[in-house]
Amino acid sequence: MSLKRCVLLIAAPGSGKSTIAKRIERIYKLTHICSGDLFRAHIANGTDLGKQVEKIMSDGNLVDDDLTMQVLGDSLSKINLKEYDGVLLDGIPRTLNQVELFERQWSAPNLVINVDVPFTEIVNRLSNRLTHLPSGRVYNMDFDPPEVPGIDDVTGEKLQLRSDDKPEAVSNRLDNYELITQPILKHYKDRQLLKVFSGTETNVIWPEIDLFLKKHFKIA
Repeated sequence: MSLKRCVLLIAAPGSGKSTIAKRIERIYKLTHICSGDLFRAHIANGTDLGKQVEKIMSDGNLVDDDLTMQVLGDSLSKINLKEYDGVLLDGIPRTLNQVELFERQWSAPNLVINVDVPFTEIVNRLSNRLTHLPSGRVYNMDFDPPEVPGIDDVTGEKLQLRSDDKPEAVSNRLDNYELITQPILKHYKDRQLLKVFSGTETNVIWPEIDLFLKKHFKIA
């Protein structure tokens, strides 16, 4: 299957990726597909794929490449892609093998966006982050707080500080992220598909991404 338009978004946890993804999705009419959301949905719905994913994640392991591609394929098969101008992939593919599997089954991306935020900034951000665990919805107490302190805007349920959002855990996550993503970034850089946007503030980085996308896709 060939995708009409495919943009990959690569960014570390806590880099403002969710905010940027929502804006790209809305303005450029791309359906946003996030690996974490896909896994959570399958787990919540108790599907056979979800049961496999839940066991792997509960053991503290990464979901293997074949199963990840299976989950992605299941999602794409249920989307009416004709309603969108393409797809925005977030957190997937995340290994070189997944890149190969994805391109073999669908197509190479038109563009790969890397949001590069200093790790020191991310550690500070995540230490101020609260999460609604069932949905994965996140709030930052400094610049994106919930309407009621400590309470999710949508469900009214309590928000929590995830154990992996503590500074030491965040540093370990970022080290792992860098180890995993550097080969992928190099792969797409070598193919001249990679565009890097660096900074510390999402609202400063975003206008640069927006302008680039307009030029890249020749949108007035």
